Amino acid sequence: MNRRDFLKQGVALGAGGFLLANENVEVAIGAKRPNIILIMADDIGYECLSCYGSASYKTPVLDRLAATGVRFTHGYSQPLCTPSRVQIMTGRYNFRNYIKFGNFDYKERTFAHVLKSAGYKTCVAGKWQLMGEGADGPFKAGFDEYCLWHMEDVYGPKGSRYRNPKIVQNGKLLGVLDGNYGPDVCCDYVRGFIERNKSGPFLVYYPMILTHGPFEPTPDSPEWGQSVSNRRFYVDMVEYMDKTIGRIVQKLDQLGLRENTLIIFTGDNGTPGGITSQMTDGTSIAGGKSKTTDAGTHVALIANWIGTTLTGKVCDDLIDFSDILPTLADVAGASLPKGVTIDGRSFLPQLRGEKGNPRDWIFCWYQRDPGKQLHRFARDKRWKLYDESGADRAGRLFDVSADVLEQNPIEQGQGGGEAAQARAKLQTVLDKLSA
Repeated sequence: MNRRDFLKQGVALGAGGFLLANENVEVAIGAKRPNIILIMADDIGYECLSCYGSASYKTPVLDRLAATGVRFTHGYSQPLCTPSRVQIMTGRYNFRNYIKFGNFDYKERTFAHVLKSAGYKTCVAGKWQLMGEGADGPFKAGFDEYCLWHMEDVYGPKGSRYRNPKIVQNGKLLGVLDGNYGPDVCCDYVRGFIERNKSGPFLVYYPMILTHGPFEPTPDSPEWGQSVSNRRFYVDMVEYMDKTIGRIVQKLDQLGLRENTLIIFTGDNGTPGGITSQMTDGTSIAGGKSKTTDAGTHVALIANWIGTTLTGKVCDDLIDFSDILPTLADVAGASLPKGVTIDGRSFLPQLRGEKGNPRDWIFCWYQRDPGKQLHRFARDKRWKLYDESGADRAGRLFDVSADVLEQNPIEQGQGGGEAAQARAKLQTVLDKLSA
């Protein structure tokens, strides 16, 4: 009997998918704990997905996941890759645990630790970029297995991520894989991990290699095999990213695991500068990676769990990357780390079509490296307030709904009562979360 059949018979399901006692059904508690696949693509804003209104790219797999699941319109990352990776894995804002670009504090507890302690097998594949513990880093971060690019502190220069890639697998350098494509190597590993652990439960964290530069041909490009790089290949890379996700969904379908697997997709930050995407409404959006504007932080967020998520639901609730860990813990019925502050809150109820406990604001603390410019802001769906000493946006309030590029600050005393109320509310957040 699958998950949907249980639901039809009125069998109660707990927060983590646990089957609760029912006189008509005998089943072991935890037997149907859901598998989880968290996919985070590299350098891709929301504007690059067809289901978010893009006219420049074709993303049929992600469009289908959105059409049969939940699409969030207010999902926010950090402005750059390492800060996003630290926050999403720990559920904590960067001022609590961020070291510097390319590094990770391995004393932190991650969602892999949380789910592993609840009996999950855990795997990470794709781009790592979190130095500090060498080849043992992914293991110390809670993962049972890994297949990763960007482990250069152990094996010298990081090498190619795309054609002829340099990949490390469970502590072993695979060498230069002539003729192979890095994203395919990692996708194949994920598919194999799913096959080996099909009895579940498992967690796959898939921080993808695509679509970060260099912008090179994919195996589907006519120029595949040529040593060329051009921004025009970004379209091919987005579409190959979508195809790669489709291969993982296909594996779940083949094994009959779709109804017992939550798939979450997002991006680690905005699209690179120099990439401009056309939208179906006739507007265009320029990539803003590393910027604190929407162009650098507004990312797609899609959740699909057949039989549990509503079909075609669009959710306008605010979500940031600190919310991922508590959501995964909630789905798995696992306990949150003890003795540390978790800044996020679970959005599992929203996946089920319930109101849940939506946020009134999100917060960002972003400093690429010690000594660099510190950016702090709080925002809601409409308003955004910066608290940056000496920065060009210091203390400035923006009505982002009308000024997405943040070119027209609303000064103290301007904008009427709504602006004053927003400033007061968001300043309270900034004061509460001061480092």
